[in-house]
Amino acid sequence: MQRGHDQWIQAPSVCSDARDSAVGNYLRKLPSRVARSARWTFSIVSMLLLAACGGTHLSFLDPQGPVADAQRWHFYWVLAVMAVMVAGPIFVLLPFWAWRYRYGNKRSQYAPNWEFSRLLEIMAWSGPVVIVLILAFFVWRDTHKLDPYKPLPSDQAPLQVQVIGYDWKWLFIYPDQGIASIGTLAVPVGRPVSLQITSATVMQSFFIPALGSQIYAMGGMVSQLNLQASKPGRSLGENTMYNGDGFHQQKFTALALDSKQFDAWAARARASGMPLDATSLKLIAQRGTRRDLIAALPRPNTRDGSVYFSGVSKSLFPAVVKATKDGGSVLPHQAMIATEQKP
Repeated sequence: MQRGHDQWIQAPSVCSDARDSAVGNYLRKLPSRVARSARWTFSIVSMLLLAACGGTHLSFLDPQGPVADAQRWHFYWVLAVMAVMVAGPIFVLLPFWAWRYRYGNKRSQYAPNWEFSRLLEIMAWSGPVVIVLILAFFVWRDTHKLDPYKPLPSDQAPLQVQVIGYDWKWLFIYPDQGIASIGTLAVPVGRPVSLQITSATVMQSFFIPALGSQIYAMGGMVSQLNLQASKPGRSLGENTMYNGDGFHQQKFTALALDSKQFDAWAARARASGMPLDATSLKLIAQRGTRRDLIAALPRPNTRDGSVYFSGVSKSLFPAVVKATKDGGSVLPHQAMIATEQKP
């Protein structure tokens, strides 16, 4: 499994080598000014494409699951409607009107006292009405189809994952496996994932663009999100709502593995992860990035820059929700301990 993970990391360099060998000689043959422009253009295009060339997937335009794929097609349909109904007529009619009413055209009629034309009023209003109706149809259809609370159809039971947003890190809890992680959200390919999401601090925004659907995480409340990965790979996950100094570092990797690799990943986390005890929870609840947490933990058994925990209590997530809902007077780790001590 580790070897496969390393291959994902090294893939962009392979693409980069192929790129250089394919176009290097051609660019050297161009005049200097043209070559500089071509290199700048090619560099920008390459940076946009390398994300999908075996590296981390960044956008729903490079979908890694059925939800993102549906969102991509929704975007294409809306773009097509706007191009045909808005941009198309503008680009077609603008040259016509510019030529028809050019200065010096004696056949164009000058009407300084013109006030009203029923035909022009119908033409001016029918276009926007048709556009709004068409877009409303697509929005209504796909809003119900892509409801984040709606379970995805599958013959497999969804993987349960509980997500807690801290400042400035995400804690992913796998209650059925008894493990948790910070920095990596591992999911099995082809199996739906049911996420319960909350915030232990301020309002945040949970988003994995390549898998689809952004949803807010709020303290004292539980949001639901259903996703699925269609193929192995890595996708960027992040908080898209500003919540302080470490906002730009509140990112994670959504790691899609086949079922055997996922089981092996969970087994390794269970065997070598740190105990998620009161000390660890207190450090997690403190404001700080993942790097700050790793530096503060006594023995952070980290892999690929992520932190893994074992012995995770199923009462942690509801305790955090309750503690935040009650106004934060009780720290989440204290609430969990109090819950476990109840008979």
